[in-house]
Amino acid sequence: MEDVLDESIAEEDLRKFERRYHDSLAQGTVTHVIQFEYAWCLIRSKYPTDVKRGIFLLEDLSKGENESGKRDCIYYLAIGNAKIKEYSKALGYTKVLLQVEPGNRQVQTLKHTIEKRMERGIETFLLENPILNCCFKFCLFLEGLKGMAIIGGAALALGSLIGFGVALARK
Repeated sequence: MEDVLDESIAEEDLRKFERRYHDSLAQGTVTHVIQFEYAWCLIRSKYPTDVKRGIFLLEDLSKGENESGKRDCIYYLAIGNAKIKEYSKALGYTKVLLQVEPGNRQVQTLKHTIEKRMERGIETFLLENPILNCCFKFCLFLEGLKGMAIIGGAALALGSLIGFGVALARK
């Protein structure tokens, strides 16, 4: 599934569908199929601007499509949003699809891939931002200190009880 998010369309194929879409638009004869094919090509582009245009076209299409056409639009909306690193939107689209088809392996795999990319994105973000990285490590350090304080407090309480018991036993 990684390759679905990484694959890109050949420039000449994109231009072919773009010409077809714009010709139909000029004539006022844009069909759902022509718009979907062009949006699908844009989603597969390596340029974020193209992907965003594809998302816009698919969102427009998904409002009026029948159920099977809507499913395809939502699936490619998830891919498009993941490609431009809008992971929460992408996961939202996979959630919608999984509510309708909980056993759909293709969507489950896409969801898992998006979640992995999301985790990788957070790690990269922290590594690239030294101040945030330092703050994150400091928070982890404080969590460790809290844990040690709790264990130390429990050990002190246990030691006090044992000492109190020994003192009572001597009397």
